Amino acid sequence: MTQTIARDERYNADFAALLGQLKGEPAWLGELRQSGIDAFNTLGFPTARKGNEAWKYTDIRPIAAATFEHPESAAKVAQQLLDARIPFDKGMSRIVFVDGRYAGQHSRLQETGAAVSPLSEAIVRQPDIVREYLCGHALPGADAFTALNTALFRDGALVHATEGGPAVHIVYVTTERARQAVTYPRTLVVAGPLSEVSVVETYLSLGEANHFTDAVTEIVVEDGATVRYHRLLLENQRAYHVGRVRVRQDGDSTYESVAYAAGGGLARVDLDDELAEPGATATINGLYVTSGDQHIDNVINIDHAAPHTTSRLYYKGILDDRSRAVFGGTVFVRKGADKTDAHQQDKNLLLSHEAEIDSKPALEIYADDVKAGHGATAGAIADEALFYMRSRGLDEETAMRLLVRGFAAEIIETVSLDPLREWLEEQALAALPRFRREEAAA
Repeated sequence: MTQTIARDERYNADFAALLGQLKGEPAWLGELRQSGIDAFNTLGFPTARKGNEAWKYTDIRPIAAATFEHPESAAKVAQQLLDARIPFDKGMSRIVFVDGRYAGQHSRLQETGAAVSPLSEAIVRQPDIVREYLCGHALPGADAFTALNTALFRDGALVHATEGGPAVHIVYVTTERARQAVTYPRTLVVAGPLSEVSVVETYLSLGEANHFTDAVTEIVVEDGATVRYHRLLLENQRAYHVGRVRVRQDGDSTYESVAYAAGGGLARVDLDDELAEPGATATINGLYVTSGDQHIDNVINIDHAAPHTTSRLYYKGILDDRSRAVFGGTVFVRKGADKTDAHQQDKNLLLSHEAEIDSKPALEIYADDVKAGHGATAGAIADEALFYMRSRGLDEETAMRLLVRGFAAEIIETVSLDPLREWLEEQALAALPRFRREEAAA
């Protein structure tokens, strides 16, 4: 009990210190922050091991027990190093945050079609938009991590699309200097009626220092709009990462999502998509690649709240060494959401006997005249496939690489941004140490 109180008091102290630094914020934002810290004090971290179904397979006690500090300032980052780590965004708008702070020197903001700005500036310059949508779908009382982010976020990105335009790349960087640091990135994407925008959101470590990222992203897709969202988790294998993505779709809107996760020692990403009005369509794809002792947990919930809505959910995992992955997904069809068409699938490739996957797709249907289905598979590379490749003159290592690449390709090919797709084709294999070792030996 004493330890729990001490941890809660630490976050309350962080909250008081942040308010002292952010004097001049509008009263409505102060009320949101207060609701966040109040919710956290009520909820606490979900560390119980019994009766805690939502976190059954992911133990976040290491996060709850650790002591993290807010970085006092952002470290300097060489532009060449940053460009080398994210070489795929030429021609995109780029907004960068280093150690929780906006880095204007690394950003390039284009105003065509989609206005991009730091939230800290948008709160002053575009208060109506921020006030209308911030915390509209990521409710402070939903869980402890959303509550903490609401209370303690310092900055983040606002993307407001009013027509078509260039893609937007949002980059959250944690540096080697920010040892045992915690950051609270906050992203708000608003796609106005009939607009179209592509967003890449990247979480990146520069160095191997342990740190904690508590991220929240809200996406609003208004009538007839299209959002293509890509989420890249590239943090180091000592990092803790908990992310929340909350999406609301209005009538005849389109939401396309591709998530790539290869970073984080202990990572959990929850994506909730509400198809709130008729005609909304969602296509949600993902690829996770784990090695070493990594643990990556993906939870995707799709809420069909209106009739004549469509969703497709397809995730794949590649697991090596002693790593573990979790996939949980629920398609919820509400009463009255007739003519819903929904399908979800999770497939996993295990490269090691010690790797483990827990997959639990689910359907909850309360409407009539619905098409719905789900499935999950896990297995090793088939001996027959490997034998076939070797019978064509390939050595075992090359055959393995080609088969793994082919397994990942089905997800990577859905990426609509050509430079990003080409980069991911190489990154998926490079994320696995066994293939890096083979390249070095060659």
